[in-house]
Amino acid sequence: MPHALLDNHHARDAQDAMNALRGPVRLRTLTTLRWLAVAGQSVAIIIVHFALGFPTPLGLCLGAIAASAWLNLFTVLRFSPQRFLSDREAAAYIAFDIVQLCALLFFTGGISNPFAALIIAPVTIAASVLPLRFTIAVAALAMAGVSLLAVHHMALPWTPGETLDLAPIYKAGVWAALTFSIAFFAVYAHRIAAESAQMRSALAATQLVLAREERLAALGGLAAAAAHELGTPLATIQVTAKEMKRDIERSLPEEDDLADDAALLVSQAERCRDILGRLSRHGDAGDVMHDKMSVEAVMREAAAPFMDQPGGPLIRIETKSRDGAPAPVLKRRPEIVFGLRNFIENAAGYAADQVLFEAEWDADSLSISVQDDGPGFSPEILARLGEPYVSERGGKTGLGLGFFIAKTLLEATGATVRFDNRRWKSGDFDAEGAWVSSEWSLSSGQSTLIA
Repeated sequence: MPHALLDNHHARDAQDAMNALRGPVRLRTLTTLRWLAVAGQSVAIIIVHFALGFPTPLGLCLGAIAASAWLNLFTVLRFSPQRFLSDREAAAYIAFDIVQLCALLFFTGGISNPFAALIIAPVTIAASVLPLRFTIAVAALAMAGVSLLAVHHMALPWTPGETLDLAPIYKAGVWAALTFSIAFFAVYAHRIAAESAQMRSALAATQLVLAREERLAALGGLAAAAAHELGTPLATIQVTAKEMKRDIERSLPEEDDLADDAALLVSQAERCRDILGRLSRHGDAGDVMHDKMSVEAVMREAAAPFMDQPGGPLIRIETKSRDGAPAPVLKRRPEIVFGLRNFIENAAGYAADQVLFEAEWDADSLSISVQDDGPGFSPEILARLGEPYVSERGGKTGLGLGFFIAKTLLEATGATVRFDNRRWKSGDFDAEGAWVSSEWSLSSGQSTLIA
């Protein structure tokens, strides 16, 4: 259930993370691409002029190529190849390549030159590594260059004594094809790069969340282990202190100070045992038992932050067996607790009165579902639910990152996560709302969930 799990500050952090994953681009990457362009342009001009015998303005063409090579040499000598370019610097770098290519095309026939299609390449590169505003600026520059070349250009190199004149309608078609290609490849490349960056950012956030949950679980296990291990020596200390107190009272009744000290030692030992007992109970009574949980214990731990909240919905926890099989005992998995907790938090945020947190199992499978009596999922959200950074439900908007993280973590444990809008009944209560279910296989040899 998508929910605004991150506030505006976190939303900006997430956007910054996505921008960081899109770039910045390394200087060496662009200089290498430019060297390839210089080599390709030089070979093409030499073949056309010398091998094919088409007269070309060789000096002008080689001058344009030399300008590109000179800039490459300058950047290589002036800056480290490992230097990362800012978005503005990368945009200027790519813009120069477009201007240089347009100049070369101007000398060799404009858009009548078959190599005019190469102007799409720098636009595609820009769309892959730059933010939207710089991508638009680079694409606009390329379109302006194509439009100018369609009207003004030198003659296309051709057989001496002959002139190749293309029909105006054909030139218009080439101009339209190049313009639409620039726009299409810019949008396509930018969209693919943006979705890839979003996914990497969301997966990075998932790993951070999982690491935190694992640390918390390890801390709980450590507390339980400490309580278990310290219980035996503390019991010995308490028994010894009681014997000392009894011996002092019997053999040295006049030594009130010693008797008081022994009584204090006994009382403090009892206090320590009480503290360790609470730690043990909180950690499921031991380091071994801490790694095992019943289904209901998992559900109560996941729902604990939202139970009995003033003004919040009623969280109903229900468990049942479909075929009379006993409740499975599960391994403690932080991914499961966090994933279910995220679903409950979202359900509680949209519920009108109640949230049903239900577990059902049989000999082969276990399913845990969360359902609220809120407005449910819209058809648009159902089609995209599970994607990071996009959500809207019931007039509320959010990044959808919480649902993505929860779904990813639960699927990592072998769960199949499904979601829909369903009607549910529980006693006299009858409501319809959003439903999210996680189902695990309990078949022998296939499940890593069973303790």
